[in-house]
Amino acid sequence: MSKKKNTVKEVTTAQRLSSIVKSCRDIMRKDRGLNGDSDRLPLLTWLMFLKFLDDMEVMQETEAQLAQKKYKPLIKEPYRWRDWAKNINLTGDDLIQFVNTEEIPIPKKEDDKTEQTPDKKKETMSGLLYYLRQLQSNNGGDRRDVIATVFRGVTNRMVSGYLLRDVVNKIDEIHFTSNDEIFTLSHLYESLLKEMRDSAGDAGEFYTPRPVVKFIVEIMKPQIGEKMLDPACGTGGFLVEAFDYMKKQATSKETFKILQETSIYGGEAKPLPFLLSQMNLLLHGLEFPQISFGNSLSKKLSDISDSERVDIIMTNPPFGGEEERGILKNFPDEKQTAETALLFMQLIMRKLKKQTPIQKGGRAAVVVPNGVLFGDGISARIKEQLTKDFNLHTIVRLPDGIFAPYTSIPTNLLFFTAGEPTKDIWYYQIKIKDGRKNYTKTNPIQFEEFEEVIQWWNNRTETENAWKIDFATLLSETDAKAEVHRKIAKESETKIAKNKEKIDTLEKEIQASDKEKDKKTAEINNESGLKTLSFFKLV
Repeated sequence: MSKKKNTVKEVTTAQRLSSIVKSCRDIMRKDRGLNGDSDRLPLLTWLMFLKFLDDMEVMQETEAQLAQKKYKPLIKEPYRWRDWAKNINLTGDDLIQFVNTEEIPIPKKEDDKTEQTPDKKKETMSGLLYYLRQLQSNNGGDRRDVIATVFRGVTNRMVSGYLLRDVVNKIDEIHFTSNDEIFTLSHLYESLLKEMRDSAGDAGEFYTPRPVVKFIVEIMKPQIGEKMLDPACGTGGFLVEAFDYMKKQATSKETFKILQETSIYGGEAKPLPFLLSQMNLLLHGLEFPQISFGNSLSKKLSDISDSERVDIIMTNPPFGGEEERGILKNFPDEKQTAETALLFMQLIMRKLKKQTPIQKGGRAAVVVPNGVLFGDGISARIKEQLTKDFNLHTIVRLPDGIFAPYTSIPTNLLFFTAGEPTKDIWYYQIKIKDGRKNYTKTNPIQFEEFEEVIQWWNNRTETENAWKIDFATLLSETDAKAEVHRKIAKESETKIAKNKEKIDTLEKEIQASDKEKDKKTAEINNESGLKTLSFFKLV
């Protein structure tokens, strides 16, 4: 009796997974439609995204069958990965047509004897990407909407269907049915995102280094039950790190449900980072990422209601850019600026929960350029609001080169809480270790370099790197000095007002005199006219 063939899937180890991804990239390098990693890695991402979704659906369908429940798939046949990707006969031009074309003629079956009349409409089906873009849930609340939003920003740039078939076959070797395998792939995916950042070059795309993200999350300590938002989430670094931090607290079905459904929120305006962040969060275990696609600044600031406020905001908003005129109208007249970072600061302050007798004020950690702290004009007005309505308790000054080579702008981390005015501001300067002048792409900052500030955080003393400013006293002294000038200005205004009263009185007297003069002139002219008329009558 022959032995049954072992059909157990091979475990995707880190080494094997890395080998699969490398093979995919080597294959894609042969395709003339792709230009560098900025094209290859997004393609790899959306293909893995579809494989991931199908593996998840297979498991959910099996669970539903065991529970004798009906299962409604998100993606229908023949658009499921198991339908088209595993069909090795679908290759070449046919595969490119299936993926790219909006409408595809349905091939006539060999045993179909029906004749097509000239006026009979030819049956067609949607191509893969077009179908995915049209997905829609019944109530706007399931993953179909996520899939549709993701694929509205996706195109297939590969021109060889044979090379695409080779890539698909390789990705099919990845299994998303094991937590260990997903964990392995999530870490590999992080390295791919770093390569995406590196391949962006001088295109203006740069992402927050993971050590900075991890440091901020360690300091902010998000808790299950709190709503955390990144309104400019990019590839999802802050969201993933916050999710992983809170996942350790999910020790029951109830807390896990809260974590999955009402804890992590994001916003992203660009299609590619939106796709990458969705995949990033899915790989880390967030089943339905609640990331809004679009510019977070597009809603009028005054229209943001209390129900839209959140407990925590952690973000690195874009800076150095300029927003269009239509966006500026969403902000107060005296605080309208084209500088994106200043607009995001206003949004962040608006989105934090207010402090009330029964709830704490929301808290934020924001990466900002120096201009936000030291600029004048609109920047000064925003800073005034920040220190008046929020407690800006800590500023961590990052060393040069943190975002090298993508920007050389000096940056700071602002930590503030809603509800109370600023009294003391602590500054902490992180200095470069080992005698280096700055950080570089090949020699970036490490998380271990934040250990000193983490230890200092809850036991603050002034050191060579840390100092405190009594902001309330400084503000009071500044106000006292300014009071002299305000008094002089007030006296001048009083004098001007009095002089204006005198001037008004004189003008009224002059007007009255002019009227009297005009009246007398009219009377004289009238008398002269009567005398002349009498003279002519006598004559």
